[in-house]
Amino acid sequence: MITAVLGDITALSTDAIVNAANSTLLGGGGVDGAVHRKAGPELKSVCALLGGCETGQAKTTGAFSLPCKYVIHTVGPVWQGGTRGEADLLESCYKNAITEAIRVNAKSIAFPAISTGVYGYPFREAAEIAVNTVRKNCPENLDVIFCCFSEKDLEVYEELLESYSRPN
Repeated sequence: MITAVLGDITALSTDAIVNAANSTLLGGGGVDGAVHRKAGPELKSVCALLGGCETGQAKTTGAFSLPCKYVIHTVGPVWQGGTRGEADLLESCYKNAITEAIRVNAKSIAFPAISTGVYGYPFREAAEIAVNTVRKNCPENLDVIFCCFSEKDLEVYEELLESYSRPN
């Protein structure tokens, strides 16, 4: 099942949440900062041992004080006009996060809108990549939640999910 909700990803009790991280994995702003603050200092200590993460890749840690079991950290691309492989890198974020979720035997995963904050990816384009990639790569036994920050964002995801549920 694939759904979209309005809320705080750090409050979800899914098996895994995805952190829109920076390449150091040591915390930052937006979703990354919120995940690190709510997880507690242990998360930063564990992330420091991971040696960072390349754009499009994903690494998994425990969740510490978060209600989920795992945090899957992925580094989205910075928007540079769409001519530098940003779409492929963003797709890789979703694919690799799903791969990590399967590896840890997660049954549910929540995604934020990766790269749409300070990294500047146009929201609708990023949401289309997210929905398309999840639909193509997610096994049936993995429930996916797109956790949206605003009503406007939620409307975009609901529209995209609705368009996929209609028969051709």
